[in-house]
This record gives sequence, C-alpha cells and structure tokens, in this order.
Amino acid sequence: MDAPVSQSPFQLLQHLEHLGRDHQAELPTNEEHQALWAGVAFRLGSQHFVAPMEQVSELLKYPDLSPVPRTKNWVRGMANVRGNLLPIMDLSGYLSGGSSSLTRASRVLVIDIDGVFTGLLVDEVFGMRHFEDDLRRDAPADLPPYLAPYIDGRFDEPAGGRWLLFSMEALARHPQFLKVAS
Repeated sequence: MDAPVSQSPFQLLQHLEHLGRDHQAELPTNEEHQALWAGVAFRLGSQHFVAPMEQVSELLKYPDLSPVPRTKNWVRGMANVRGNLLPIMDLSGYLSGGSSSLTRASRVLVIDIDGVFTGLLVDEVFGMRHFEDDLRRDAPADLPPYLAPYIDGRFDEPAGGRWLLFSMEALARHPQFLKVAS
C-alpha cells in the first residue's frame, strides 16, 4: 500500500511507522538462565576433580625448587615465586602416598586459605569448567577413605563424565595436611 504523494512529511512518517509495526518481528522472550558453577578442573592419576574458582589463587608451571630437609615425602620443596616463598606439596603423594610423576602437563595450583599459602602439584589442569547447578550431586558413597574428607560432592555430565568437587578449604584446615615435619 503506497502513501499518497500529497501527504505532509509528518503524515508520511506516521504511515511508515504504521507499516513498520505491521511487519515487525517478535522480540525474543526472556529466557531463564541456569545458574552456572565455575571451578578449576584438574587430574590426579585417572581421577578428575574440580575446585571452586575462589579457592585457587593461581596456576603455575612446575617451578625450580629448593629441598626442605626433615619433611614428609609429599613436600616437594620451596619455590621462589615473584619474591615469595611458596611450599610445593605433591597432592597425590599427600592423599594416597603415591608420588606424582613430573610431565609436561604437570601444574601447580596455588591456594591461599586461612593463612595456608602453598602450591599443590597435580598431574594436569584442564582450565576453567562450568557446570549447571542441577548437575551437582552428593559425594559418591564409594570414595576411598583418603579422599572423603576433601570431597564436597560431584558433577555428573550428561555425556557420562564425573568430576569430584575438591574442597581446598577442607585441605587447608585438615590437621594432617598442616603436619609436614617427618
């Protein structure tokens, strides 16, 4: 439908507005977004873990270390990280007694919780992972006893992956972790 030529500019604009409204597309509806949980994903042996983002301060490549005599075998040594002394602990060694092998994928997760400033050697870090809150479940009943105090739950992915939720706070507060002298 064409507008007559004898219309005023204002009437022409009104006519164009009317045509635009008749053919406008629907606006998108407000969709509810799932709340996402964010964490740092890492591996110890064949087991996959995630730690809450707010509990991991930094991620490092394995640094040069100075040995610390008369400490438990899971204490790897001290590192100088930008002028700060950082004790490096083998998380797998602490948890299960086995020692992590250093590979190109090995990384150190730095935690600074309640005055416990330390680096934790892990086998591999996968970066940040996001999970929908409704994928969170309770900790599995079949956890080995050495892991149970540190696991706050798990995330089950639809594709079948299972990520244990590792509490760095529970680790930093555990009396056994704070006893490093042999």
